[in-house]
Amino acid sequence: MRSFAPWALSLLGATSVVSATETKSDVVSLTQDTFKDFIKGHDLVLAEFFAPWCGHCKALAPKYEEAATELKSKDIPLVKVDCTAEEDLCREYGIEGYPTMKIFRGVESPKPYQGARQSEAIISYMVKQSLPAVSTVTEDNIESVKSLDKIVVIGYFASDDKASNEAFTTFAESQRDNYLFAAASDAEIAKAEGVKQPSVVLYKDFDEKKAIYDGVLDQEAVLNWVKSASTPLVGEIGPETYSGYITAGVPLAYIFAETKEEREQFTEAFKPIAQKHKGAINIATIDAKLFGAHAGNLNLNPEQFPSFAIQDPAKNAKYPFDQNKEINAKDVGKFIQDVLDNKVEPSIKSEPVPETQEGPVTVVVARSYKELILDNDKDVLLEFYAPWCGHCKALAPKYDELASLYANVADKVTIAKIDATANDVPDSITGFPTIKLYPAGAKDSPVEYAGSRSVEDLAEFVKENGKHQVDGVAAGAEQAKEGDDDASASPASSSQTEAPAATGDKEGHDEL
Repeated sequence: MRSFAPWALSLLGATSVVSATETKSDVVSLTQDTFKDFIKGHDLVLAEFFAPWCGHCKALAPKYEEAATELKSKDIPLVKVDCTAEEDLCREYGIEGYPTMKIFRGVESPKPYQGARQSEAIISYMVKQSLPAVSTVTEDNIESVKSLDKIVVIGYFASDDKASNEAFTTFAESQRDNYLFAAASDAEIAKAEGVKQPSVVLYKDFDEKKAIYDGVLDQEAVLNWVKSASTPLVGEIGPETYSGYITAGVPLAYIFAETKEEREQFTEAFKPIAQKHKGAINIATIDAKLFGAHAGNLNLNPEQFPSFAIQDPAKNAKYPFDQNKEINAKDVGKFIQDVLDNKVEPSIKSEPVPETQEGPVTVVVARSYKELILDNDKDVLLEFYAPWCGHCKALAPKYDELASLYANVADKVTIAKIDATANDVPDSITGFPTIKLYPAGAKDSPVEYAGSRSVEDLAEFVKENGKHQVDGVAAGAEQAKEGDDDASASPASSSQTEAPAATGDKEGHDEL
């Protein structure tokens, strides 16, 4: 299945593709005739629905095979279905893209697999699925439970502490896809672990090995603590970890370095800084040879390493460290503190502001975005495009025609576009072209367009969702009546051939 998370795509694309061996595969190939009987015969199954020609499927194959081999001993089979040969079966389970991975506990109501497409992530995710939301800890099994995964969360509560047990179980059920949970009611076990009841301990195979929480079992508070405690002081950014970092709710600092030795040195050097700011910012190294192109997304020179930058997803802000300076803990530590203290202005990637607007569509750049999109009382329709996007090129003449309809009502409606690959934009863009309407008086609540890309439908969208409710087709007709002698250029003249729907043909992109 095509993913529109560009970072995930770049990571997947950077890894080499190795074909899984067919002779000794631990992945079970199933067909229409064998699928349901196999699923019924196993308590838990992970199924991949694929197409042989799919590049992402080929990239997944060796990782899926490795996970299958590891999980085979745990009686968790991994299977695959070729959707080019088993069209009816794939249609039955609503497969719309490749690869699609689903978790089966019986043939009805499978759940989507929501982990990373890496062997370790698949193994960890499926082990969690095979266990109860909260496993029981005893004196005999505690050591094995603590080593079941890289992160294991164990609650220590007295058996008669109903409130704590219920709160912990509720939390575990909500997070079971992300973490492995267990509980111990024996006070002697808690004592041996150096904790008191009630408390929660997060065991990990890095840094200080364990963290203790003895606060109120509020769901949000515990989740924030688990996220913070499970994040390495200085971790490594990669396909399995990026999503967790970018959704952690705090800024992310990247240390780009080309060699493993360099990254290990930076890891040790920056641990004291990471400890000082734990919970306020995450710091991680990143392999510049594999993922150096991402430096360009952070407004760094993607060919000059080592380098450092901070990204604040909540503010959509980027803070690149001067690449002419040495990357050392002292100077970068001060830079981190200044960013956290709001003493550093975020970097803005922007094309030059056009001296004049040529053509009917208003050209917006990052430095004119606020003025042209937000700080006015107009309904603004904005297209986020990429110069290489074929769908954007196909839309261009229609979009020009659309903009021409509003020439006489420019004080009420603006039709605009921005190159989202050359300008930082504050919006979440998942494909090109993306079209959003920013209504007058409600600029903080843009409406994304999901209809056909015809002039008439776009104009109707502006009319229905804009504050001024301007009828573009009528305005264009009036404009033509007043001064346009070319009757063949009526507003609907080129709108009869409908472009592909905006919801079904989005392309991937490089913006984060």
